[in-house]
Amino acid sequence: MDATRTIVETVGKLRQRRTAPLVLELDLTEGLSEGPPADPVSALLSMRKARLTDVLSGLRRARKDPRVTALIVKIGGNPLGLGMVQELRTAVVKLRAAGKRTVAFAETFGEFGAGTIPYYLASAFERVYLQPSGDVGLTGVALEQRFLRDALAKAGVEYQLGQRHEYKTAANTFTQNHMTDAHRESAGRIAESITEQVVAGIADARGLDPKRVRELIDQGPFIGAEAVEAGLVDGLKYRDEVYGETVEDGAHLLYVSRYAKNTLSGKLPHPGADTVALVHGNGMIRLGRSGRSPLGGGGSMGSDTICAALRAARRDEKVKAIVFRVDSPGGSYVASDAIWREVVLARKAGKPVIVSMGDLAASGGYFVSMAADVIVAQPGTLTGSIGVFGGKPVVGELLGKLGVVTESVAEGANAGMFSPSTAFSETQWERVNAWLDRIYDDFVGKVAQGRGLTTDRAHELARGRVWTGADAKAAGLADELGGLEDALSLARRRAGLADDAPVRTYPRMHPLERLRPPESSEDRSAALARVRLEAWGPLARMAGQLGLPAYGPLVLPGYWTIR
Repeated sequence: MDATRTIVETVGKLRQRRTAPLVLELDLTEGLSEGPPADPVSALLSMRKARLTDVLSGLRRARKDPRVTALIVKIGGNPLGLGMVQELRTAVVKLRAAGKRTVAFAETFGEFGAGTIPYYLASAFERVYLQPSGDVGLTGVALEQRFLRDALAKAGVEYQLGQRHEYKTAANTFTQNHMTDAHRESAGRIAESITEQVVAGIADARGLDPKRVRELIDQGPFIGAEAVEAGLVDGLKYRDEVYGETVEDGAHLLYVSRYAKNTLSGKLPHPGADTVALVHGNGMIRLGRSGRSPLGGGGSMGSDTICAALRAARRDEKVKAIVFRVDSPGGSYVASDAIWREVVLARKAGKPVIVSMGDLAASGGYFVSMAADVIVAQPGTLTGSIGVFGGKPVVGELLGKLGVVTESVAEGANAGMFSPSTAFSETQWERVNAWLDRIYDDFVGKVAQGRGLTTDRAHELARGRVWTGADAKAAGLADELGGLEDALSLARRRAGLADDAPVRTYPRMHPLERLRPPESSEDRSAALARVRLEAWGPLARMAGQLGLPAYGPLVLPGYWTIR
C-alpha cells in the first residue's frame, strides 16, 4: 500500500507541475556559453553556464505558453559581450510584448566599477531592482589599448610586423607607442556607435529622453538611492523581496535552459523532418580540430571540425538551409579560406547559407562569413577588419642580455628567416610583404565577389578597419541587423519551411566521441550528420516529464573590452 501511495502521490505532483504557473529563471552570474563545447575540457568548464541557443529557444517558446507568467533574470558581474546582450534584450522585449512580466535583479551593476553594458541589458526589463547596497555604474563606453613597443625595446625585443592597411591596428600594440590617426579615428567611431545604441536602448525601455540618458551617463556612477531617483531602477530590494513580489503562490520555478529542453514545453521533432542546420564557429580560427585555444582565452574554431560540419549539413538531404553562427576575432588565413570554400559549396548545392554574427566576427571571422547568402549582425557586433598583418618578434638582444648564445647551421638562403633570433634581411622582408599583399588582395577580391561590390569599393571598406554591425550594414558589409533567432527565421523562409521547423546543431559529436579517432574523413562527416535515435520515443518523453535530459548524462578574445 505504501508503494502504491507513493506512486499515486508522484503522479499527482507531476500533473500538478504540468498545470501550475511557471516562473522562468535565468542566472547570468557565470555568463552564457555561445555554442556547444568543442572538447571534453570545454564541456567541463561550461557545465555551470546556460547555452545562448537554449535561452533564446526557451524564451521564444514561453511567449506562447499560457503557463509562463514571468521571467526573473539575475545579472551578475561576469561581463557578456555586447552582441549577446543585444540578443537577450530583443528576446526580453518580445516576451514583454507577449504580456509576460519581466524582472531584472542585480546585487550591483558594477561594484565601484563600470557597469554600462550590464545595466543596458537590465533596462530592457519591465522592472529593474537593485540590492540596497549596490550601485549603477552607468559611465559610458571606454576603449583602452596598451602599447608595448617601448617596454619591449627596453627588454631587447623588437617586433618586425607588416600590416595591410592603416586600420589593421592589432599590430600597433607591438610596433607603436601611441594611437595613430587611423587607429584613433576607428576606435572613436566604434565608441560613438556603441554609445548611440546604448543611449537609444535605455531611453526607449525606461521612457526617458535620449538627451537625459546622455546627461545621466556623464553624471554616473550612481549609488542605489540616486539610481531610483533618476528613474534608472524601480526599487532597492534584496533577492527574497524580488522573488516574493514576483512569484505567486503555487507557481513553479524553472530555469529557462531546462524549460527549453523539457519535452512538456513542446513536441519532439520527428527524426525524418526537414530541418535547418545550425553550425557553430567560435573562437580563434586555426587549422585542425576545434578545441581549447593554445593561447588560452576560450575555445578555437578548427577548420577540420567546421568544414566537416558544413559538409555534413550540405550532404544531408533533410537539411534545407544552413545558419552559420560566427563568433571569432579571426586567425589563420589558410584555415579561414578552407571554411570559406565549404560555405561556397553549400550555396552551390542549393542550400541557403545565413550567417549570424555574435559579439565578434572580424578579420578571419568576416572571411568565413562573406560568401553567405545573407549576413545578419547585431548593431553592436564588431566586424570587418578586412586586412592582414604578419611578422615576428626579434629576441636576439634579449637572449644576449640573459647570456643565451644561439648558433645555427642551415642549407638554403632563407632557411632561418622565421627564427626569432635574427631580424629579416631585406630580401626576406620583401618575401613577407609579397605574402601580405597576396593575402590582402585575395581577401578584398572575395569580399567584392561575395558582397557584389567593385574591387575599389571593397578596398575602401577594408584597409583593416573594424566596424560595428550598425555601420557595417550601412556600408554594405552586412545585410540585416538582428540575432540568431532572426537568422533561423530567415533560413526557414528561404528554404520554404514552417516557422517551427526543427533545428539540428552541428558539430553534433559528443565531446567524448572525439577521443575515438574516425576511420576516414568521410567517417567524420558521417558522424557529424548522424541523427541520435537512442532516446527517441517513450523513453525521451518520460525523461522530459521527469525533467531529465533526453540524451543521457553529461570573453572571447577581441580588440577591446567594452564595459
